[in-house]
Amino acid sequence: MKRLLLPLLLCLCPAFASADVFQIEDIRLDGLQRVSAGTVFASLPVHAGDLIDDEGVGVAMRALFKTGYFDDIHVAREGEVLVVTLKERPAVAEINIDGNKAIETPDLLNALRDAGVAEGQIFKQTVLEGMSQELRRQYVGQGRYGASVVSDIQILPRNRVAVNLTIDEGQVASIKHINVVGNSFFDDETLIKLFELKTTGMLSWIFNDDKYSREKLSGDLERLESWYLDRGYLKFAIDSTQVSISPDRDAVFVTVNITEGDVYTVGEVELAGELIIPEEFLRLMILTRPGMIFSQILMTRTNEIMIRRLGADGYTFAEVEAYPDINEEDKTAKITYYVTPGKRSYVRRIEFRGNTKTDDEVLRREMRQMEGASASNTLLERSKVRLERLSYFKQVDMETREVPGTDDQLDVFYTVEEQPSGSVGASLGIAQGSGLILGGNVSESNFFGTGNSVSLGLSSSSYRDSASLSFNNPYFTKDGVSAGYRVSFTSTDYGEFDVADYTTDSLSTSVNFGYPLSETSRVSIGFGYENLEVDVGVFPTLEIVQFLRENGDNYKMYTTSLSWSQSTLNRGVLATRGASQRVGVEYSTPIGDMEYLKFSYSGQYFYPLTRSLTLHFKSDLGYGIGLGDTDRLPFFKNYYGGGFGSVRGFERNTLGPQDTPNPFYGDDSDAFGGNVKITGTAEIIFPVPFMADNRSVQAAFFVDAGNIFDTECNQTQKNCFKPELGELRYSVGIGGTWLSGFGPITVALARGMNEGDFDETEVFQFSMGQGF
Repeated sequence: MKRLLLPLLLCLCPAFASADVFQIEDIRLDGLQRVSAGTVFASLPVHAGDLIDDEGVGVAMRALFKTGYFDDIHVAREGEVLVVTLKERPAVAEINIDGNKAIETPDLLNALRDAGVAEGQIFKQTVLEGMSQELRRQYVGQGRYGASVVSDIQILPRNRVAVNLTIDEGQVASIKHINVVGNSFFDDETLIKLFELKTTGMLSWIFNDDKYSREKLSGDLERLESWYLDRGYLKFAIDSTQVSISPDRDAVFVTVNITEGDVYTVGEVELAGELIIPEEFLRLMILTRPGMIFSQILMTRTNEIMIRRLGADGYTFAEVEAYPDINEEDKTAKITYYVTPGKRSYVRRIEFRGNTKTDDEVLRREMRQMEGASASNTLLERSKVRLERLSYFKQVDMETREVPGTDDQLDVFYTVEEQPSGSVGASLGIAQGSGLILGGNVSESNFFGTGNSVSLGLSSSSYRDSASLSFNNPYFTKDGVSAGYRVSFTSTDYGEFDVADYTTDSLSTSVNFGYPLSETSRVSIGFGYENLEVDVGVFPTLEIVQFLRENGDNYKMYTTSLSWSQSTLNRGVLATRGASQRVGVEYSTPIGDMEYLKFSYSGQYFYPLTRSLTLHFKSDLGYGIGLGDTDRLPFFKNYYGGGFGSVRGFERNTLGPQDTPNPFYGDDSDAFGGNVKITGTAEIIFPVPFMADNRSVQAAFFVDAGNIFDTECNQTQKNCFKPELGELRYSVGIGGTWLSGFGPITVALARGMNEGDFDETEVFQFSMGQGF
């Protein structure tokens, strides 16, 4: 409107009532407050010394209005001086937002800033009105159709304004019905199961899966299209989608109109382009065979397999495109794979980012891709996996970039996000049955960023005094041979530990070495010495009395151990993919006072059920026997079960054989342990609800099974069984682990399903320092 009045203002201006031309001797600016004079002069198309007439004045005023800084402009002539009087637009002094929860205030402020509304900037009413509409569209995209944004401008002194936005987000509309129209080969139920969007169900209040969003619908449509293309419907098409809203804006109805088309089979399969790899080898990678039903996913996977194969030979930027050529007469599709390998690439530099604590050398020694060598996608990915298995990092990302000015070099960047790699514990208090407890421990698997693990522990209570120091260097040699040692002293009163009434004083030391057999497996050997003294109470149990009578109460033991381990887990802690297993044997040699043999096996396997659910199986087996003059496995080397790492829902160390109480003391018996351990777990790992980042948290529904057995039970022992399926104990429950800054914190709620007469159950269990 103001611009339309410009000609009228010019006509009314006495100084320019005629079309006289005059030469400007000077230009005076009036009314400026925040805008600098230099900005105005830079925008003016005329300068001192120029000639100007009515038309020139109009051009100058339009140029100043175009800057957006001014609400009103008046131009006059005083003698030979051009006087420009300006009224600046107000500045935004503050932006206040109220009522928003679904969209955070910083996100809204960023959106306003992108639109030109921010504190300190010139206020424009038109931009604010458009921004209000955009905010409403953002809420509509979240399914909040009743959302409203009311803007209010508060005038402040010194030509400033405050922008106040009051937001009523409303409620997210629930999906009441999803309808697919045009399907004849697949029923509605089968197709709707593919959708991430769900109609309101019994658990929708937890998972919020019945809330409409534009992004989810877009993903569901892509999933639906892929479903048909993977089953040969090459001409499948989504004709239209309708999203309707109920009058009260709290219900959404989704309709998808589709055309299925016919099913096509694979005709000829050809290779074209530059075939660096011999054609006969490439054909072995093709998953789409003549005569089979066309599948887009098999065609895509064939592309990926060929690209990985080319990448392994250094063709990092290779491309493989598949082109189906449809024959309508016989309903077949000829597929041509066009290979473009490009130039072989070389790695110029490998950089690490985000490792503020861990030394570069710790990361670099895990690299299987070398700098200066031909780039290999296989080696790059293998290096990434090795970093993830270190357990120091919450996340590892890899990026490759072409070196500017070259077409055959690239730089590799590994970005890591570090997480707690150790635990710190301290205790001071009084516990029932334990008396005063003083303790402290420090465990760090990435000591000062060197990748070495160090553990130091000191504790004292009524049932245990201990001190220990351990160290392990995973790269004792450059080729990955590990070396470590451990020294410890422990004095334990097992009578206060839910076990038979005896105490032990143990001084032990050990060294171990590990040698890598492959990328995923290694063999370890260890040598140890232990001096152990056993002391019994006033009324010792019969099993202990008999053992001490035959073998004495002080033992020097020289042990050697051998183990083989393999791991393909995707992470060192809180893994969700892959498998691991370990087989070990420990032999106490006849050089010492005790000769025995212990075998152990532990394994776990993760199987992805969906993108967010993982099935996890875990087992832990052990068996020990006495050798030579040692008739049976020493009782202080027995296995114990119950609690974390065993069968949750049962108290720690209470499963399995119990001792025979001394008849002069009473008939209460305690856990004695056994020489056979069998435990197993099946669980479903799920993301923790209401947590955006689940990388440091893991929760699971579980079923535990197991027990402790003994192959040499005597007739007076209670709850003692030889290994048999009918004596396994079961429990079900839910548990979780959080990797806190002080170490892993684990909780479990479990219920024993078939406890025996002597088993002790425990519904809630808590631990700090170990996972479940």
